[in-house]
Amino acid sequence: MTSSFAARIPSGPPGDSARFRTVADRVLAGERLGRDDALFLLGEARLPDLCALGHEARLRRVPGDRVTFVIDTNPNYTNVCVTDCLFCAFYRKPGHEEAYWHSVDEVVEMVGRAVEKGATTALLQGGHNPEIPFSYYPGVVRALKSAYPELCVHAWSPSEIVQMAEVGGRSIREVLQELWNAGARTLPGGGAEILVDRVRRRISPKKARAGSWLEVMRTAHELGYRTSATMMYGHVETDEEIVEHLEKLRELQDATGGFTAFIPWSFKPGNTHLERKIPESPGPVKYLRIIALARIFLDNFDHVQASWFSEGKKTGQIALHAGGNDFGGTLLEENVLRLADHHQRTTTEECCDLIREAGFTPVQRTTLYEIVREW
Repeated sequence: MTSSFAARIPSGPPGDSARFRTVADRVLAGERLGRDDALFLLGEARLPDLCALGHEARLRRVPGDRVTFVIDTNPNYTNVCVTDCLFCAFYRKPGHEEAYWHSVDEVVEMVGRAVEKGATTALLQGGHNPEIPFSYYPGVVRALKSAYPELCVHAWSPSEIVQMAEVGGRSIREVLQELWNAGARTLPGGGAEILVDRVRRRISPKKARAGSWLEVMRTAHELGYRTSATMMYGHVETDEEIVEHLEKLRELQDATGGFTAFIPWSFKPGNTHLERKIPESPGPVKYLRIIALARIFLDNFDHVQASWFSEGKKTGQIALHAGGNDFGGTLLEENVLRLADHHQRTTTEECCDLIREAGFTPVQRTTLYEIVREW
């Protein structure tokens, strides 16, 4: 263990301290951790120790004091969904008075308002709406790329890709190839939740299983797409299942190298079917543990996002000292968590100020982590 890192590890109970130092020595020697060590770090290691190790691992993977962010928007093309996920406050059933499906022109108009404010990425997601024909999706991509050639159309999570395949009578590969031909180059990692079918059967029984999410991502990577990977925790999963989720991501990244970043966030119970059973999110301590563990365990990922949006601005700042090297997006428009009574907003200027206050240099990036400018 390096002396500078060891100096940041406070002394603790002899047993815990000895085990932590053993695990830390292995991490700093470049050894890959297994499930038992990951579970120890997630559930038993002292938080200051874990965050310090996460930050050290971050500096070794991504040296320097730069923290990246993207100017983006997250409009929704439809809120109609037949999947009935218990954790979602956003969707409406077909025929509901609040249901909508925006036309291609309306999507271009919505995104255009964000582009005028500096957005370089449009993260487009909606619901599993069986009324939308497959032709709509490549049509949206073509229209956006025609109107805004430099815009990254970061659209449609794996479960939406599965829906397109079912509605369009195509294979996953055919769907992804047609979207690629229209101009798509990236996919968001939404819909992962926890990549364990026991969990998925309880919180989203109608949704594609873990294997389908991984199949879409593997196929996308084979075709040349770069994608993000996510995790939504804090509902019915165990720590063992969190580690299993991370292990599946690490295995796929070993095989394809197609993931750009890992992005965790906690379940927001407001206005959801799970609210009565799980009335509160797990809080900042669990989030910081997951950020640090992800940085240490996902040793083949360059970027780990410390989100000001999902966990609050102060927690996001602290997470930059626990393994995070990215601050997410400015989210000029966002509706999914807003409808779960989670309200967070920022500006590009405030985002930069938060990064500086945390002791880092703010740098604007693209979806593919290409540098746009240093602020």
